[in-house]
Amino acid sequence: MTVSALTRPGERDRLIVKIGQIDWFFALTLCLIAGAGGLMLFSVAGSSWEPWAINHVIRFGICLALMTGLALIDIRVWFAMAYPVYAVGLLLLVAVEIIGDVRLGAQRWLSIGAFSFQPSEIMKIGIVMALARLYHGAPAYAAKMSWWLLIPAAMVMAPVLLVAHQPDLGTAMLIFMTGAAIIVLAGLSWRIIGVLAAIFIAVVPPFVMFGMHDYQRKRVLTFLDPESDPSGSGYHILQSKIALGSGGFLGKGYGLGSQSQLNFLPEKQTDFIFATLAEEFGFVGCMSVLVLYAAVIFMALRTAYISHSHFGRLAAAGVTLTFALYVLINGAMVMGLAPVVGVPMPLLSYGGTVMMTVMIGFGLVQSVRVHRYSEITSGKGALV
Repeated sequence: MTVSALTRPGERDRLIVKIGQIDWFFALTLCLIAGAGGLMLFSVAGSSWEPWAINHVIRFGICLALMTGLALIDIRVWFAMAYPVYAVGLLLLVAVEIIGDVRLGAQRWLSIGAFSFQPSEIMKIGIVMALARLYHGAPAYAAKMSWWLLIPAAMVMAPVLLVAHQPDLGTAMLIFMTGAAIIVLAGLSWRIIGVLAAIFIAVVPPFVMFGMHDYQRKRVLTFLDPESDPSGSGYHILQSKIALGSGGFLGKGYGLGSQSQLNFLPEKQTDFIFATLAEEFGFVGCMSVLVLYAAVIFMALRTAYISHSHFGRLAAAGVTLTFALYVLINGAMVMGLAPVVGVPMPLLSYGGTVMMTVMIGFGLVQSVRVHRYSEITSGKGALV
């Protein structure tokens, strides 16, 4: 299929053509990462498919099919749904404050019958879509420096404050950093960036001391000095460092990691699965997985680059940034370079909610790729 043929609407709208335009190498790379996660979950369960590995594999298969289906949805439909998805996510976050379930000291979940979910996961996609739509029709001067910037700032801070109040600092950080990154990518003036960065640096110390919950403040202080409480709050980081260091260059071998197999490493199937990987496969194994993550990020950013619509570029870039932040924060967390904030390693860690969020986001990215020649008018999403 030639490029000229793909630019003809009648040709590019055919289902077989759309399927052919999906980046199947991208999908294969996701499969390799999820496959590595399945192998590690099999290992940490004592060479058993139960209780984690089999569920991880089944969930990924379902999410891969979901991503493929979402890739075929016209980008103009995503554009039209941007504000409604954001609005629904925001209303659900408000509902959490009123009728949300309290678990482990946090009010983050909504239950509908036997089904329970975290609305903050919807907002991870909703904030990307809503900001991408807002900036699609915004003039360049407004995106660079104007009072109009208060609108996207309010759109970001509303869900951030609601999620932080649950409390869920890790998710609040992800939403804030993703939203801020989209605002910067849309053309924010460097002068404003410099002023905001200075304000942020000045605000962080008093926020840590007076604005955080006690357990959150303890996590930050433990990050600064984990040896101060090696058997208490510093236990997670210290055991993770032991697992990372003991793996060496090639690792101890599959299923032979003492930290994970003997349950010294906490949350070995979720937040600290990367430390388990390091112990069993060493530096080589870790770098191999990180190369796969880098490949996913590169291919997704390339999709953003080739999109003909501003909405497509910002939406694909926003989803990719969220994914990259997952990898960056979790990697820094297990190495003791960031506080423990409960952010998993995407597609590697056990957990269906995060996996679904990531794969829905990549469904949007693939839709941007499949419909990269589609044009969207400012405001209503109709064809030009």
